[in-house]
Amino acid sequence: MFSNILSRFWWTTLCRGILWILFGLIVIAQPGISLMALILLFGLLFLIDGLANLFAAFGGRDESENWWVLLFAGLAGIAVGVLTFFYPGATALTLLYFVAFWSIIVGIMTIVEAFHLRKEIDGEIWLGLAGLITVVFGLFLLARPGPGMLALLWLVAAYAIAFGTLLLLHALEARSFVKRLRSE
Repeated sequence: MFSNILSRFWWTTLCRGILWILFGLIVIAQPGISLMALILLFGLLFLIDGLANLFAAFGGRDESENWWVLLFAGLAGIAVGVLTFFYPGATALTLLYFVAFWSIIVGIMTIVEAFHLRKEIDGEIWLGLAGLITVVFGLFLLARPGPGMLALLWLVAAYAIAFGTLLLLHALEARSFVKRLRSE
């Protein structure tokens, strides 16, 4: 079952949520962060997020035929992370497009995860909402690429904190699901 993967590796989702929240708080606390620092921070965040998804995907590939969803989301995160490191001098607009396309791809994969989980566990709504706000965020970035960098930073920070919080809620639900299964 797909829920076995996400439940057994609930802590990878928890770590991802914490990283996203920390990233959002750093951006809020340091609004004057340089573009280069932001690009490198994005690259690192996407790389770690992608690796966490890959870890969960490969760890659960024998348990569910839908493990590829986590694999695809992980590969998308790693690809964006690597691109930001190879092109650190990229313009803010290029970074914005990297983030927008990553958000749409990962958001769709996260909604697919939640859809597969709807009959297996409670609390899949948090994961579905995380996917939905991720897609909306990516579409917003594509539709409005011209806002100033400071406005983009605040938007990125707010998204990161919201996405991280929803991942935390999902991780706690997954952990609770594991505990319920063990006690039965």
